[in-house]
Amino acid sequence: DQSGSPIMPNRSNSPPMGYSIGLGGSVASKIMAKYGYKEGQGLGKLEQGMSTALFVEKTSKRGGKIIHEKDLPKLEPPKELSISNTNLMKNPSKVILLRNMVGPGEVDKDLEPETAEECTKYGKVIKCVIFEIPHGDDEEAVRIFVEFERVDSAIKAIIDLNGRYFGGRIVKACFYNLDKFRRLDLGGEMDSS
Repeated sequence: DQSGSPIMPNRSNSPPMGYSIGLGGSVASKIMAKYGYKEGQGLGKLEQGMSTALFVEKTSKRGGKIIHEKDLPKLEPPKELSISNTNLMKNPSKVILLRNMVGPGEVDKDLEPETAEECTKYGKVIKCVIFEIPHGDDEEAVRIFVEFERVDSAIKAIIDLNGRYFGGRIVKACFYNLDKFRRLDLGGEMDSS
């Protein structure tokens, strides 16, 4: 056919060999796949480069910092965090307690509304209360209580938040007794019942 129109090769919509479906098909993932990236492997000829994407950790309402896998502390998880999810799920409640999110003196006016807003992804939040224990140790001094409308929302929050890094700290999440929360009995010894 001499019609003058260029002949376009037949391009299939299937991903090229080595393309990782888990990357979601974004432009960046296609470029990475083109250069040989496979999910779980490091970049570079000897796979010595990054093996996970950078992510941003929110530090304030309008700010954040970029976190790289090598910037995460390579600490053994504290003994309290090695508690299995089975033990963590004993005595479920609509109220969760978050500890070690911030240290003493680090509570600002944005912490409560931002925590409540972040927790809405697990379900409807009824109330968020921040309680500081005077002269408490660094990990226990600031307690953040979140009351959900439903227990299943609190369970989702515990599973997702316990052990998560926040501002370079490892968050400790557990259930808190609803009656104690409603009496504002917030500073006693931890027994999560």
